[in-house]
Amino acid sequence: GGRTPNNELSSSLYMLSVDSHGCNRKVTLRCLEKELVGEPPGPRYGHTISVVHSRGKTACVAFGGRSYMPAAERTTENWNCVVDCPPQVYLIDLEFGCCSAHTLPELTDGQSFHLALAREDCVYFLGGHILSTDCRPPRLFRLRVELLLGSPVLSCEVFNEGLSLTSAIATSVGSAHEYMILGGYQSESEKRMQCTYVSLDNVGIRMEPREPPQWSSEISQSRTWFGGSLEKGSALIMIPSEGNPAPPDAHHFYQVSFQQEGDAEDPTQTCSQESTEFEDSAPLEDSEELYFGRDPNEMEFSSDGEGDTYNEDDEEDES
Repeated sequence: GGRTPNNELSSSLYMLSVDSHGCNRKVTLRCLEKELVGEPPGPRYGHTISVVHSRGKTACVAFGGRSYMPAAERTTENWNCVVDCPPQVYLIDLEFGCCSAHTLPELTDGQSFHLALAREDCVYFLGGHILSTDCRPPRLFRLRVELLLGSPVLSCEVFNEGLSLTSAIATSVGSAHEYMILGGYQSESEKRMQCTYVSLDNVGIRMEPREPPQWSSEISQSRTWFGGSLEKGSALIMIPSEGNPAPPDAHHFYQVSFQQEGDAEDPTQTCSQESTEFEDSAPLEDSEELYFGRDPNEMEFSSDGEGDTYNEDDEEDES
């Protein structure tokens, strides 16, 4: 999914992986387009894709998002108008590219820019925006996927204790299924300044409010913000520079870090916020450079010596 440079929506699925080959340990980011067959989700953006594990099998779950109006209804006047995608759940087999669409009675409205947190065979959908009614209801769904031999079985539960949010960031803290949620919006013109701790276990989901950091005046006064998760317990927040004329620095970057303090019996989450100046960062060393691979097998069988075979140039790079 996502928008193309021509402002169209993509229906492709891309798989990004990291490889490290050669004596110089150069890292290659490999992007592979996966061909989908069956009932693939149409072009969209603002959706989520999660990974579930059930009975020794793995599948991807795609849900939500927005798309352009159907071709039969698209005119010059509404060419760029978007609508909620139907509230269907798509299961994708990454090995064979097979897709199947599933309709559940509990999912009655399309939604986008929600959060999806997965644990084993369950995916929790938090928040989201419903374009048809222009609202952000405090929604919480739990989707369970059983990958049975033959046809999968999907079930959905609706909970009353949800969160009203869109475009939020979930960063992992603590164990593998503990998260801190920050950022995003709670209305069209109001940012969500709170932080929420979320834990997934065998019983279900647990959410607790956490004290947010002392946001800087730039963050508090900005109309928009966005970002993503960094390493464990950290998130990157970006706010656009405002002014007329526009300042030379297009964005300001802030790193928010969460850590546990106190003894093991009574741990508490604390957070800090600091400005990040990327222009002062040191350049990457050779061993830290990132390259994009062109073909899945090209690194292994290429003739330019960047595979696992010995290459004298690798020693020169290291020196």
